[in-house]
Amino acid sequence: MSDQGPSGLEELPAVLPIFPLTGALLLTTGQLPLNVFEPRYMDLVRDVMEGHRVIGIIQPKVPNDPAHEPDLYSIGCAGKICEFSEHPSGIYQITLEGICRFQVQQEIPERTTLYRQVVADYDRFNHDRMPCSGRGIDRNALQAVLKHFLELENEEADWEMLNHLEDDNLINSLSMICPFSPAEKQALLEAENVPDRCKLLIDLLTMMMQQSSTNKTLQ
Repeated sequence: MSDQGPSGLEELPAVLPIFPLTGALLLTTGQLPLNVFEPRYMDLVRDVMEGHRVIGIIQPKVPNDPAHEPDLYSIGCAGKICEFSEHPSGIYQITLEGICRFQVQQEIPERTTLYRQVVADYDRFNHDRMPCSGRGIDRNALQAVLKHFLELENEEADWEMLNHLEDDNLINSLSMICPFSPAEKQALLEAENVPDRCKLLIDLLTMMMQQSSTNKTLQ
């Protein structure tokens, strides 16, 4: 891969070290903060910091699978470490910036690392690294359902800030921060493009709003 992505990275690694995390969603231009304390993933961070600084975030198929190396979904998102610090307790605090989704072609069966690595194919998601163009999103519909959902949850939003975000930043950021289930987050990750992700986001927020309203009625 030689195209330059939004983070300025010129090359995405064909062999990608992965960090499996239930409920974690990373999308292009989004930022995901992580506390890293497990030895194998501390090894991963140290290794990538010496090179491309890219990690693949991917979910186990079964949420919170206790297996040491659980089965994984076939699609994840590659992110570049844009912030790194070591806490006095010894854990690493990092922030990943989403670059591009990937599809797992195969897992490296024989490796010398404690952490897992996969052969990653980015070609299907080349458009992730291009400015959002073409079909727009229905901002009015999104804002209406988001406003009602936040009212039910007694939360507030910075509407001025949200209204100034580009379509892809807005949809990807909301997809990452809203409290969806692991399966719903995977569906948002796998949405073909930003307009499709927007439609799914509206549907999911509507269902959550209806469920929240029902729960409050029954209380």
